[in-house]
Amino acid sequence: MSSEDLIFEDLVAAIEQTHAAFATRAAKAVNISLTLRNWFIGHRIAEYELVGADRASYGEGLIEQLADRLGQTGLKRLDARELRRFVQFYRAYPQIREALSPVLASLPEAGPYTLPSIRETPSPESGAMLPGGPGPRLLLERLSFSHFAELLQIEAPLKRLFYEVETLRGNWSVRELKRQIATQYFERSGLSTDQDALARLTHRQAEPQSPQHVIRDPYVFEFLGLAPQEVMTERKLEDALLDRLQQFLIELGHGFCFEARQKRVLIGGEHGFIDLVFYHRVLKCHVLVELKNDAFRHEHLGQLNAYVGYYRQHEMTQGDQPPVGILLCTQKNHEMVQYALAGMTNKLFVSRYQLALPAASEMEAFLRRALGELGADDGGAGV
Repeated sequence: MSSEDLIFEDLVAAIEQTHAAFATRAAKAVNISLTLRNWFIGHRIAEYELVGADRASYGEGLIEQLADRLGQTGLKRLDARELRRFVQFYRAYPQIREALSPVLASLPEAGPYTLPSIRETPSPESGAMLPGGPGPRLLLERLSFSHFAELLQIEAPLKRLFYEVETLRGNWSVRELKRQIATQYFERSGLSTDQDALARLTHRQAEPQSPQHVIRDPYVFEFLGLAPQEVMTERKLEDALLDRLQQFLIELGHGFCFEARQKRVLIGGEHGFIDLVFYHRVLKCHVLVELKNDAFRHEHLGQLNAYVGYYRQHEMTQGDQPPVGILLCTQKNHEMVQYALAGMTNKLFVSRYQLALPAASEMEAFLRRALGELGADDGGAGV
């Protein structure tokens, strides 16, 4: 095509393609740097455990004391659990060192520390001992550290290698990898009489990885020093709904005091983000609000109940009543409100909540009104 044939839509398409290409490169660069950082931290700790001059002074409490000391420096997400994961990562994937020559040359030495040399014999934990495994450069470029965190939970090298290969083949997101492990794809494949057909079906239905998945990874925004609000906001409509919902609840006059937005909680090793957290000064309890910009699904309620249970166990203080959750689901021409009273058996408390909290019909009317107003603001675009 000559320059004379270019039209405006070609320009739009070219800019879109350019943006997508560089967004992918940026996500990949962040991912590689984070993964290498964690691998090197694992190396530093493993080396100290072997040859540290004063290692005997710390003994079995080394990791805990190291985590406390790092916390004092302001470094995030370097608790004892993560440090142990980094050491496990270093030992399970020694082959990563083979792809690092250019990177190693630019890294500063830290006191007496030396940079790791290539092991002549891979660790017994490593899938690198198995033939046909993916190369270290491919692993680094295509898998985020959250992928590795899931893979490290698999003890059997062959099984771990299977999920490495399938994740790479399908460009799976972390959520998809977790789902496939949970549904025993490896075991089902071993029992299947037509493994190729099962693989085709699995990959056809799988959720692919995207640059947005990488940037929203909790490891990444801790690594980059970003606040959760900067990376976890959803679509423009959902964010606008949360703005209005926050103000609506405060203006009800029932005693809602705003406490947090996109509140991060760690449950079972996984991060969750609660859309809105209030403290109700009349009920003396936390009220957690989750907005789902789609139709109701049972997993939405399960997630909210997990958040309520977490607050009941970890955030209640003396004099507090049990927390309550409000789930809001919305589609165009449909609204649904459901309350979660996790672990609450006292009917008196339930009755008090029903009197003090906005009624479901009141919340549905608000959602319907807000959706209508926002739809008009966007030129009539629906949800």
